[in-house]
Amino acid sequence: MALPTKKTTRSATAAGEPRKAKRPARGKEETGRRILAIDIGGTNVKMLASGEHEPLKMPSGRTMTPGRLVESVLEATRRWKFDAISIGYPGLVGADGPHSEPGNLGPGWVGFDFAAAFGKPVKIINDAAMQALGSYAGGRMLFLGLGTGLGSTLITEDVIVPLELGELSYDGNERLGMLVGRRGLKRIGKREWRNTVGEMVDSFTRAFVVDYVVLGGGNAKLLKELPSVARLGHNLTAFRGGFRLWHLDDIRALAPEGAAPEDRETVDWRVV
Repeated sequence: MALPTKKTTRSATAAGEPRKAKRPARGKEETGRRILAIDIGGTNVKMLASGEHEPLKMPSGRTMTPGRLVESVLEATRRWKFDAISIGYPGLVGADGPHSEPGNLGPGWVGFDFAAAFGKPVKIINDAAMQALGSYAGGRMLFLGLGTGLGSTLITEDVIVPLELGELSYDGNERLGMLVGRRGLKRIGKREWRNTVGEMVDSFTRAFVVDYVVLGGGNAKLLKELPSVARLGHNLTAFRGGFRLWHLDDIRALAPEGAAPEDRETVDWRVV
C-alpha cells in the first residue's frame, strides 16, 4: 500500500467532540495485546480499546476522509494505551485494505496506508464481518446487518466469509439491500419491511444451511417478532470482533449451545 497521500488540517474538535456511547463490549479476547477497535459507519465512528469501559463516538459523514479519521481518532484516544488497531470498514476489503470507496464517506480510502498513518499495526475487515465475529457463538452462523443497507457475513467453523447479499435482485427490479435498508424501510413502511426481512431470513437460513442467524444493525430493533432461528445482536459487538481479530489463532471454536467444553477444538481461522 502507498503511504498516506492526504494531509489533514482539521482537528478532532472540528470533526465533532467524541461522545460516550452506551453499553461497553468487553470480553476475554482483550487479554494480552491491547487493541483499539474502530467501527466506521456512515453516521458515526465508534471506538473502544482493550481494558476501557466506555466507548467513544464522533460524527463521520461525507467529510470523513481516511486522513481525517486517523487524526481525529488519535486525538480522541490520546489518553488510551493500545498496541494494535482493528478497523471495521463499510465496504469491500482485501488483503491490502479497502478495495472500494465507501458511498457515505469522503474519498481516498483505497490505497491508504493506515499502519503508517497510525504508527501501529493495523488489521482491516469489513464492518459487518467484524460485527459477525463479535457475535459468533460457534457452529454455522449468518450475520445480517440491517442499517443503511444490508451487511452480511457467514462464519462456518474456522472461516469468515464476508458476503454482499444486498446486491441480490429482489422481484427482478430492485436490489435487496435497497429494499431492507433505511430507504426501503421509509418507502414501504414498517409492516411490509418486517415481512420482507422475515422472508429474507427464512430464505437465507435454508440456502446457507445455517445453525442460527444474528440480526444486527440499527434497524434490527424495529422487528417485533424474530424467526425461531434468529437472535438480535448489538452494534457494540463490533468491538468484541475487533478484539478477537488479533487473537484468532488463540480462540477456541465456540461449540453450539449445549455442547460440552471438551467438544471444542482449537482451529486455524481464515478470513476469505
